[in-house]
Amino acid sequence: MTTPATAGPTVLITVTGPDKPGVSSVLFAVLTRHGVDIVDVEQVVIRGQLVLGVQVGNVEDPEGLQESVEQAMATVAMQVDVQQSADVGTPARLGSSHVIVVLGRPVTARGFTEFARRLAALNVNIDAIRRVADYPVTGLELRVSVAGDTPESDVELRSAVADVAMRVGLDVAVEREGLTRRAKRLVVFDVDSTLVQGEVIEMLAERAGCGERVREITEAAMRGELDFTQSLTQRVAALAGLSESVLDEVAADLLLTPGARTTIRTLKRLGFRCGVVSGGFTRVIKPLADDLDLDYVAANELEVVDGKLTGRVLGKVIDRPGKAAALREFADRFHVPLAQCVAVGDGANDIDMLGAAGLGVAFNAKPALREVADTALSHPYLDVVLFILGVTRAEVEAADAADGIELDRP
Repeated sequence: MTTPATAGPTVLITVTGPDKPGVSSVLFAVLTRHGVDIVDVEQVVIRGQLVLGVQVGNVEDPEGLQESVEQAMATVAMQVDVQQSADVGTPARLGSSHVIVVLGRPVTARGFTEFARRLAALNVNIDAIRRVADYPVTGLELRVSVAGDTPESDVELRSAVADVAMRVGLDVAVEREGLTRRAKRLVVFDVDSTLVQGEVIEMLAERAGCGERVREITEAAMRGELDFTQSLTQRVAALAGLSESVLDEVAADLLLTPGARTTIRTLKRLGFRCGVVSGGFTRVIKPLADDLDLDYVAANELEVVDGKLTGRVLGKVIDRPGKAAALREFADRFHVPLAQCVAVGDGANDIDMLGAAGLGVAFNAKPALREVADTALSHPYLDVVLFILGVTRAEVEAADAADGIELDRP
């Protein structure tokens, strides 16, 4: 908490010790008796240990204040450090300009040190740090202030932290602090290798006896080396003659990405609209979407005649531009501005969709998508997306416990 500073000397009081009820009330009772002004307050609890810092101004008797604070803190068995400053007119800090989420399994001291040094070299101050997750990855949320913040420095910050993150094996997401970050309302997921494990069309191809051929075409398309519509046409043609019952078999065999169900459940609790936009097939995806209670599904339609796949797609193909168009349709349907939308995907055909969303997340993605996404995640757990959005693991587990859902930790 920050309030406008007052002129004159300020005093910084730092209280440490085991967290317990009453520490703050004892301290502020002393401050009240001395008639000081509160300039700034920060508090954090780490593994049951409290660190409480209070900066005060309008201090008429600094020595008397220090003595009173030390005596009061002794009554609650807390350590206290009091520092006086002769600075006049200590300026109030402006709010943090950015939020950076650092994710690792684990976050090593060496990796975080390199990251912090890079921020310091850019004259970026770390205002506050809190842990947002301890499972399945360690997640730290940093609120930082960029000196002389400009659009150019924003780009420089993103580029610099991405470079360090890749070098030390961390995932790092950078967003501007402000209402826009906290106003996300709609999330759309790609399906293959994002919401579910593997590629649906490859599962169909295995049953048609052409798995290897289709897999090669898929990989080329995901790398951006082949036009998606052309690749889809080639792959679907290879499925000609396959029984339509295979579509239901594959739908039943789909495996969710770890954390997917937790992610959707949590987002729905928070009032998000959730949907999928896929280059796959509605017949296979729809049962999963119904199970997850999704609000929107956009995918391709396979032509079936006399119970057999013809090897053709009906209607307009959901390709790279089609995915972005589907996101816009989803957002329009629920009256959500694109700036408040999040898109999550893994392939080159997701580029336009992630670009259209206010926040584009590349999930275990191909290089073509990682290069243009707002943030790239390399851990195979979809619930990491929640931490990027500022939801903590503790909040997820508390909500699950309240609903009688058992924790899914190993």
